[in-house]
Amino acid sequence: MHNDGNQTLLQQLEQVLGADRVIADPERNEHYRKGFRSGEGDALAVVFPEKLLQLWQTLQVCVDAGAGIILQAANTGLTEGSTPSGSDYDRPLVVINTLKMNAIHLLDGGKQVVALPGATLHSLEKLLTPLKRAPHSEIGSSCIGASIVGGIANNSGGALCQRGPAYTELALYARVDESGQLQLINHLGIDLGKSSEEILTNLERGTFLQIVEANHTSNRPRMASDREYVERIRDVDADTPARFNADPRRLFEASGCAGKVAVFAVRLDTFPTPTHIQTFYIGSNDPNVFARLRRGLLSELPQLPVLGEYLHKDMFDLAAEYGKDSFYTIEKLGTRRMPAFFSLKGRLDAWLEKRAFLPRFLSERVLQALSKVLPQHLPKRMLEYRSKYQHHLIVKMADDGIAPAQEWLRGFFQRPENSGAFFACNDEEARKAMLHRFVSAGAAMRYQSVHFREVGELLPLDIALRRNDQDWEEQLPPEIDEQLEYRLYYGHFLCNVFHQDYILKKDADPNAVKQAMLALLDQRGARYPAEHNVGHMYHAPEAQRLFFEQLDPTNTFNPGIGKTDKLRRCCSCG
Repeated sequence: MHNDGNQTLLQQLEQVLGADRVIADPERNEHYRKGFRSGEGDALAVVFPEKLLQLWQTLQVCVDAGAGIILQAANTGLTEGSTPSGSDYDRPLVVINTLKMNAIHLLDGGKQVVALPGATLHSLEKLLTPLKRAPHSEIGSSCIGASIVGGIANNSGGALCQRGPAYTELALYARVDESGQLQLINHLGIDLGKSSEEILTNLERGTFLQIVEANHTSNRPRMASDREYVERIRDVDADTPARFNADPRRLFEASGCAGKVAVFAVRLDTFPTPTHIQTFYIGSNDPNVFARLRRGLLSELPQLPVLGEYLHKDMFDLAAEYGKDSFYTIEKLGTRRMPAFFSLKGRLDAWLEKRAFLPRFLSERVLQALSKVLPQHLPKRMLEYRSKYQHHLIVKMADDGIAPAQEWLRGFFQRPENSGAFFACNDEEARKAMLHRFVSAGAAMRYQSVHFREVGELLPLDIALRRNDQDWEEQLPPEIDEQLEYRLYYGHFLCNVFHQDYILKKDADPNAVKQAMLALLDQRGARYPAEHNVGHMYHAPEAQRLFFEQLDPTNTFNPGIGKTDKLRRCCSCG
């Protein structure tokens, strides 16, 4: 039963949005209150504005009522960062889903874009392809319908080592100031008018009165991507990571905000599409060879690789068996249909979960059973390398970088200390190698779901090692190792960023194992999370916590993120 204040807030939200855009029934809005992988909590309502002006009015109603606000687009985050967490908030929460506001405006023939809060990476790829341009991130987040603004808000990583984390200093956003007033801040570098109504209406329509330079405090033009990343990743002797979510260098207004402001638009660079791409597949049994390989590829080539994606043999095997149906689904349906497919599957799973008479993880088990009748999907040369080598690396080079890289790799493996080999992929091998690497991200989840009776929980970590760290292969002490059924490693090797999925034994304590793992990572000088942000699963480091407080002094937006306080702050009381 809602109290009078809550009832009034619901009525005001319905006046702004219409009754069909405000869902207060917990049964009907559960999908939006649950994280993509884990986490859920209570909310007074989930609302769906369709216009930017409606979003602004919704924010105003919530701020006036003293409600907490959580902004959400596709809800594809892996650390519970775009949903409520539990029920211990000190005020009602309203979840605002922004997916309906999905326009993308091109600037300068597509060299830059202005993206509204619900615009997805997939729609941006589609828009840019005819222009021979590409967005910051490619296959991965785009497949599951991740939003552009979500990537910026989370300083998301990505496979493309020439582009760095998702980043911009050009954004239009709303914040609640120290006195509890809602402010609209236009740092897009675009004149959109004076009043909130005029600014938001012009932004939605793409009526840009004038493009102006917005200056950073250091008097250099504001960046619309991390233009300094190429220089940073090449610095292989530095004792800090190339990138991680809480890097103070890349916490700026909307970038890294983790939902502590309401972002209405971001302005981003796009990138020319290469004319030619050559993929190389590399194998070795010696981690030291891969350490030398990484340093050489980053520091000795005239042009940086496009990407360098790593798979350990155990992950290769698990993905080959438990990612097979996903591989075929993406290959046959194409990435265009994948966001809708994942959304439909998520709703079906939620419906099945409520049927107590059905077995747990029914859809996962059915899909896994079906995958057993599918034919072998991996190319012969990849399977041969699987039987020979523990460590696998997919390296892509573009245009003028291809020939020097091939020559360099040939020379590298001719040296006696560098055991291993490589081959240049044909188009089919290149496509299938990348797709196999992509589906590996869900293979551990599938295995744990199918075998939930025999194994314990899945513990996923994403970590950033220091750029000069040669000892990249993890060595676990026996007291941790004996609690693990599987250790699965994959990642963005050239950035020294790894995804480490651990499937625990049935009787293992996941919290104790996680704390022991994190203590080991602290000793190694690693930073975590590397690219999925703190969400409700990690403590925000001090610099990040202070950044959140500066953005949102009253703790109105996404309260409790980074395991911070969930309570409302009164900054100008007394």
